[in-house]
Amino acid sequence: MKKTHTFKAKDQWLKVALMMSASSAILSTANVYAQEQTAAAADDLETISVIGSRRLGRTVEDSPVPIDIIGADSLSTTGQTETNMILGNLLPSFNFPQPSLTDGTDHVRPAQLRGLAPDHTLVLVNGKRRHSNALLNLNGSTGRGSSAVDLNAIPANAIERIEVLRDGAAAQYGSDAIAGVINIVLKSASSGGSASVTYGANVTTMDGVPDLKDVGIDDNGDLAFTEGGDRELTDGQTATMRANMGFALGDNGFFNLSAEFRDRSASNRSDYDQRENYSRLEDGSLDPRELTWDRYNHNFGNGDVEDVAVFYNAGFELNENAELYSFGSYSTREGEGGGFYRRAQDSRNIEAIYPDGFLPIITSDINDYSFATGVKGFMSDWNYDLSAVYGEDEFEFGVKNSLNTSLGPTSQTVFDAGTLIYDQLTINLDLSREIDVSGLASGVNVAVGAEYRREGYEIEAGEEASYVQGTFGGSAGSQVFPGFTPESAGDNSRHNVSLYIDLEAYITDNWNVTVAARYEDYSDFGSTVNGKFATRYTLTEEIALRASVSTGFRAPSLQQQYFTSIATVFVDGEPTETGTFSPNSDVAQALGSPGLDAEEAVNYGAGITWSPDSNFSLSVDYYNIKIDDRIVLSNNLSGEGIETLLAGTGANRARFFLNAIDSETSGVDVVASYNTDIQNWGDVAFNAGFNYNKNEVTDIIDPPAVLAGAGVDQGNLFSDVELRRFEVGSPKTKLNLSAVWTMDEWHATLRTTRYGETQEPSSDPATNEVLPEKWVTDLDVGYDVTENVTLTLGANNLFDVYPDTTRELVEDVGTFSRLFPYSGFSPFGFSGRFVYGKVSVTF
Repeated sequence: MKKTHTFKAKDQWLKVALMMSASSAILSTANVYAQEQTAAAADDLETISVIGSRRLGRTVEDSPVPIDIIGADSLSTTGQTETNMILGNLLPSFNFPQPSLTDGTDHVRPAQLRGLAPDHTLVLVNGKRRHSNALLNLNGSTGRGSSAVDLNAIPANAIERIEVLRDGAAAQYGSDAIAGVINIVLKSASSGGSASVTYGANVTTMDGVPDLKDVGIDDNGDLAFTEGGDRELTDGQTATMRANMGFALGDNGFFNLSAEFRDRSASNRSDYDQRENYSRLEDGSLDPRELTWDRYNHNFGNGDVEDVAVFYNAGFELNENAELYSFGSYSTREGEGGGFYRRAQDSRNIEAIYPDGFLPIITSDINDYSFATGVKGFMSDWNYDLSAVYGEDEFEFGVKNSLNTSLGPTSQTVFDAGTLIYDQLTINLDLSREIDVSGLASGVNVAVGAEYRREGYEIEAGEEASYVQGTFGGSAGSQVFPGFTPESAGDNSRHNVSLYIDLEAYITDNWNVTVAARYEDYSDFGSTVNGKFATRYTLTEEIALRASVSTGFRAPSLQQQYFTSIATVFVDGEPTETGTFSPNSDVAQALGSPGLDAEEAVNYGAGITWSPDSNFSLSVDYYNIKIDDRIVLSNNLSGEGIETLLAGTGANRARFFLNAIDSETSGVDVVASYNTDIQNWGDVAFNAGFNYNKNEVTDIIDPPAVLAGAGVDQGNLFSDVELRRFEVGSPKTKLNLSAVWTMDEWHATLRTTRYGETQEPSSDPATNEVLPEKWVTDLDVGYDVTENVTLTLGANNLFDVYPDTTRELVEDVGTFSRLFPYSGFSPFGFSGRFVYGKVSVTF
């Protein structure tokens, strides 16, 4: 299957090469259009936005929709080593929790914009659609049921700026742009460069979690534990090396190359295991090995990860009339994440192999690459941009330190569990020009374009031992993550074609209007038409009003349509073997699956901006997003009828995707900045951002008649737990405050973030967690030793803040809610303080 897949990728590249060769010939006589700004205009670059408008040179200040610009300096003044974590620190509407024990999600963690699903945000690189990750997030974390773009595959030192459009934009950019758009603009310098080495570690005390000092036996013959104070740890050691360099391509081009290597050790925030590991002796007494067994037997936190990423960005003037450009990337990530410990006496263990039990480990080998090429310029009064982008992500699952119980004492302990592969080819033609229209204060900017996109999704089966049902009884397949079976394997694809038109003009000197419409036709579920209207009115030189209304959609992903697997999933604190089945499978259809259709959305926004001078700005924006037929993962359906239906599959519960709910998301974003000179003490730039966000499920699909009397415990396909995960699983409020101080060779950045109340829902009210608000503070202090060398010391989560422990928040403290003391829904994670040092060199 791998050879077939490789051939398919080469076939796509052949199409791209032929298309670009033809386009170069056609455009050899066109006029050049220099879209990139020169280095001398670097300050102005911070306000120029690629997204939100197709009028060339549009600035953030006069945009009719809210756009955030994050520059390279903001990205570098932090010890965070992941792009998602950096965005979580800087954007109040961006949520990036860091769950653990969530299988592949431990290695590719999802993020949210405005509390919506990760796949409701479109990600662009240099204005071109980025491919998503092959992984489907399935366990009980934020973003459950989504496949998102892996922003952590994009190294921060490759980024010139990040543009975040906080408005529905499906009519402009297509599927997924319901919550907004994130555009990563790559560096384009043709000379100079930089390099840095950062090393840090968690130096922390686990708040509310005591250290285990001793294990003994009490008067009743049971285990007795002696506890000390809060547990102190130093772990998660992380080394990050980055380099960036620009090269000139002759007199008319550039080639900018960035590379990153990151090696992160595991961090463990589990509590000790109070359960008896071994069976009792014949006389009923404890096995003496209980007193020496390592009771910190789980890995709860960040796993071991090694990342390598390389990005390039290039441009070259072919002649006076056309510019050829290209950018691309390659990244690889190897990671390990722990599962749930199988005790020695567990029925899933074979003591001949693991006399003390075992902790199975899920390994990941992720390979991701992308290549884009295009030509842009000016011809016959039209600006044009013709491009092709191909991207592919491969997620290879492995399991080690495990076994297949059903194979008995001869079972192997390391397994190849299979591979998920997603690839995407996108071809775009964009044209724009300004047309003079009498009676208007400006010409009408007319943008039209077409897009062809082909997507492929493949599941490769694991080796036979990873999924087979042997003759010794017990569960089939490798423990913690059974491999993909030949029945689960498949290679599916689809394509779509879209056309758009975008009109923008100043009706008067103070009134700007934008209108856009987009038609898309998909090979698997049909066509859709969406529109957008946005406007901005300048009341005075200081104050402006803006508003927008748009319709949007999100096509069901291929991952949601075809993913099939069986894995250990926690349901109300207990592990179960749960199967995820394709909505069109026999199992799903027997349970009433209607198949999948596209989500439909309506997005409203209104805001005000105030900028009395060049040192102060304030914006306040309200938004309301209604989504119908939202795609969600069904209940983990169980019961006698389910177990009969699943006989022989290794699963005892079943679930699948369906259009189950309607939702409404509303909120307010406030962004302010103020710059001041404090005379002999340097300059300070203050920034503040606040987000209030409310999610509500407004309607739920009626339960199918097939469930009635079918021996199924649940009465509905959609659970109340999933409903409340949508409504309260992300912070209701978030406040970001920062101050950046510079004086001579010194510079410092102080950031503090208040994360509002968040909940981890449960079907049992006694185990529902309500996480109180918390303040988390970061400090980064740098000193320029020379013009080219800077030393930096800093701390993320300076005051070592943790979420409240589960045992403090719930009435019913079960085994696993004690073993895993912090909620995976914590919006700032639960790793504690991270202290780091950095050496940076520019040249």
